[in-house]
Amino acid sequence: MDSAEKSARQGRRMGASLAFPASIMVLIVMLVPILMLFRYSFNHFDNGMMVEGFTLDSYLKFFGDPYYRDVFLNTVYVAAVCTILSLILGFPVAYFLAKSQSRYKSLFIILLVFPLMVGNVVRAAGWMIILGNAGFVNYFLQLFGFTDQPVQMMYTPFAVIVGTTGVVLPYFILTLQSVLEGIDFSVEEAAQSLGANFFVSFYRIVLPIAAPGVAAGTVLVFILCMNAYATPVLLGGTGITMMAPALYDQITKAANWPFGASLALVLVVATLAMATLSNWFIHRRYVKTMVS
Repeated sequence: MDSAEKSARQGRRMGASLAFPASIMVLIVMLVPILMLFRYSFNHFDNGMMVEGFTLDSYLKFFGDPYYRDVFLNTVYVAAVCTILSLILGFPVAYFLAKSQSRYKSLFIILLVFPLMVGNVVRAAGWMIILGNAGFVNYFLQLFGFTDQPVQMMYTPFAVIVGTTGVVLPYFILTLQSVLEGIDFSVEEAAQSLGANFFVSFYRIVLPIAAPGVAAGTVLVFILCMNAYATPVLLGGTGITMMAPALYDQITKAANWPFGASLALVLVVATLAMATLSNWFIHRRYVKTMVS
């Protein structure tokens, strides 16, 4: 074994030993509540109280009730649309920041991070002012004659998608930008000098290399959207119901812990399954493109 390989192994061991305590803490904090919810989901709910037992009534209620199936499908739909919009809107920004040599690059990143310092409730309130019947959007639509009366945008899926995308977009850009920073863009320039246009060089060189960042960003955004609470409640109202608000109502208002726990577990399992599937698909496409 040469000294370089020995140093690499020592480095990996040191990294693992440093990460082990934090990993154990996170595992405990995450795993214990999930196990408790798993046990609660099989209990009975009788006369407004949770009763110890073992029954599948909560899961049968969820899968058998069209209302809750629609709630789940609404959540997946909003999360998928917000993820796609984040990819479409965020990739050009991340690409620009990664290639930029401007002295104002740090300022651009600060402006990108700044919205993350504001709570989701405050940002949702801002969208309420913009999208309301007397908001900026309706004011300009009527000012330029596009409509004679206010367009109902609040308390619709459109408002939830716009507000949620605004919340998660910085996360996607920052995640992808960190990956694009490691790309040697001289390879892209070399391809263009050999006759490839921008789109060919981008598709054949930049996109395959950026695929891991795209996978990480989309998975992160999808998970955040699936579990969004404040934005769907404030912007969606009764126009659209998603899983997190429905779960909250069952536990806090109805005090139905078994059914609330089953909703939580369905949300967790579905989110992890779809996030893992999308990550596998992107990486598979990435390896296939690189090989070809």
